[in-house]
Amino acid sequence: MEHSSTPVLKFSNASLGYGDFTVLKDIDLQVAQGQVLALMGGSGSGKTTLLRAATGQIIAQKGSITVFGQNMSALTPSQLHDTRMRMGVLFQHGALFTDLNVFENVAFPLREHTKKNEAEITEIVLDKLEAVGLRAAAHLFISEISGGMARRVALARAIVLEPELILYDELLAGLDPISLGITAQLIRHLADHLQCASIIITHDVPESFTIADYVYIVGQGTLITHGKPEQL
Repeated sequence: MEHSSTPVLKFSNASLGYGDFTVLKDIDLQVAQGQVLALMGGSGSGKTTLLRAATGQIIAQKGSITVFGQNMSALTPSQLHDTRMRMGVLFQHGALFTDLNVFENVAFPLREHTKKNEAEITEIVLDKLEAVGLRAAAHLFISEISGGMARRVALARAIVLEPELILYDELLAGLDPISLGITAQLIRHLADHLQCASIIITHDVPESFTIADYVYIVGQGTLITHGKPEQL
């Protein structure tokens, strides 16, 4: 599949870390619109540090990180907020609100960040639940659904504002084989359907290789290798 040539997210010779401590150095990485990128590495290899840098929670110690063509280190707090509004982030455990039902969990970003009326919210939420195969579960509470379903609810919530960049943090970890396959294919489908750039932070090689356009592998504090799945 062809993608737009302008990177949605780009790391250029970036070193990342906390205070004086450097976790990753000399990182060159980019993802374009509609592209699914898999970012792999063992535990503690710095994958989550990359995610924090992409969302502007930490700034590069050296080099640069650009998102939507803007240098992250140069953004004002309000510009950073606006930039984050164009992103979706999915955490490993979903971070769902257990006292809200499925519908209200997905509706939450719309209520928080838009001025849409109830009819519009209902239409958008049901559309996104349909996209992840959970429209019929809209009325259920989080305690009433399986772990695999909860991941899909979190997925629906992450795409409800139609982000241009989605970051998946270990979304595939701990899923049974069937849920794993369904979730992976959903990520691919959403990238194609929404034409968003997607980054999957994972150590699940087989499933990620089936859906990724490009793979980066980090370890020993740097980028070890990168390429298309068939090359690796």
